[in-house]
Amino acid sequence: MAKFIFVTGGVVSGLGKGITSASLGMLMKARGFRTTNIKIDPYINYDAGTMNPYQHGEVFVLDDGGEVDLDLGNYERFLDTSLTFDHNITTGKVYSAVIEKEREGEYLGATVQVIPHITNEIKERIRRIARDYDVVVVEIGGTVGDIESMPFLEAARQMQLEEGRENVAFVHVTYVPKLRVVGEQKTKPTQHSVKELRSLGIQPDTIVARSEDPLEEDARRKISLFTNVPPEAVISAYDVEDTYEVPLMLEKEGLARYITKRLGLSEREPELDAWREMVERYKSLTDTVEIAIVGKYVKLSDSYLSIKEALKHSSVANGIKVKIRWVEAEDVEKHGIKPLEGVDGIIVPGGFGARGTEGKMMAIRYAREKDIPFLGICFGFQLTVVEFARNVLGLKGAHSTEIDPETPYPVVDLMPEQRGLDKLGGTMRLGTYPVKIKPNTLARELYGKELIYERHRHRWEVNPDYIERFEDAGMVFSGIAGDDRRRMEILELPEKRYFIATQFHPEFKSRPMNPAPVFRGLVKAAKEKKFE
Repeated sequence: MAKFIFVTGGVVSGLGKGITSASLGMLMKARGFRTTNIKIDPYINYDAGTMNPYQHGEVFVLDDGGEVDLDLGNYERFLDTSLTFDHNITTGKVYSAVIEKEREGEYLGATVQVIPHITNEIKERIRRIARDYDVVVVEIGGTVGDIESMPFLEAARQMQLEEGRENVAFVHVTYVPKLRVVGEQKTKPTQHSVKELRSLGIQPDTIVARSEDPLEEDARRKISLFTNVPPEAVISAYDVEDTYEVPLMLEKEGLARYITKRLGLSEREPELDAWREMVERYKSLTDTVEIAIVGKYVKLSDSYLSIKEALKHSSVANGIKVKIRWVEAEDVEKHGIKPLEGVDGIIVPGGFGARGTEGKMMAIRYAREKDIPFLGICFGFQLTVVEFARNVLGLKGAHSTEIDPETPYPVVDLMPEQRGLDKLGGTMRLGTYPVKIKPNTLARELYGKELIYERHRHRWEVNPDYIERFEDAGMVFSGIAGDDRRRMEILELPEKRYFIATQFHPEFKSRPMNPAPVFRGLVKAAKEKKFE
């Protein structure tokens, strides 16, 4: 029988509930328990696919093509695992399923209500995932008191009743501010948050108290007294330099040890040596390289969270820390390449729409002509093709039909199966597909094998009618789709020190101790350039 750990949040959003959930899952897995994480998102959207990155951050893509919340990316990185679309439960998914069942007559004429029909659907989805695991960590998005979270909290309460208290535990993440005018940590926000949670019938087993500095003993005792949680179960989660330190901090504080005991699991010594070594190595890095990310969502860096993490993973692998220079593509359009001067590498990431397109291509041209290590991803791959067509092949006005449907040279065009679609959600080429890599190429050197599997999220791709002209001019398409030889997946310019772009998103499969090869190669090339 699986054990369930529900992680709830209080006071304010953005406390790091997702990192706490990922860390707890990782600590349970490190103890030898078969562990997985589920993310519940109370928004009515069916999935994250059509959501604005400015509002919600990065859309993370899974192997099965699920477009999900960025927290699932954290789960995959921390647990070194691959999750499924079912691991992300949204209000939209739940209500869609219940309405569909009602229309099919599955409820036998009953009046369909939030309780029991919606809550039963939520519980069934959680239990469906739990069949193959010893421990399931379920993060409930939002904060206690949010109207949209109520059915999920009620479902969690019911699960403790049905599964037995010995099989369900609650972890509540709260905020403990320290006001400068009084100079002490204030516990009232935590007290009120727990009071709200208890009014819903849920008594937290542990409190994870987020604060800038370690929790003071007076504050710990006060939280314990007013929330009916033992002092050893009030966990101090203070700010650390890097998110990968959080599992080590929570282990030191005893969170997983307490939860293990609370759920009647056998206590085991966690295997954390490799993780600890990785964290210490990253913290010890002193030399830096600066890599520019030229995008249209850089004002919210979580829009490119997986790219940031892939660069971090590559920092450890190459023994040098990456400093990111965030460059708004429109600023390049306004000021020329000035915002890029002095960088050791350039990344043009994925994205949609016309805004900033010319600035991205100016950055690509700058990298190509000045031989600056370069990586293009998805839309960045497509714009690399457009830039090359314009400035090397001399095809003036060349473009992607996404941006300019009337371009005289549609070097990037809509995939045939995308024509005539009347829905945006879940209709792109999504998920993991095979990519065949040609021998004697940079890509083969980086990956070390002929066949790889990478995650995709796109509608447009290189127009095969122009491929021969590109190759005649020196561009090498070193990776092609395993299922269709006319789909280009990787391009490179062999005469450059490091110039490569991918139609797929390599950042989604990068792991702390196994960085994505094209990122590892970029950081290596940037390091060599800086110290040549």
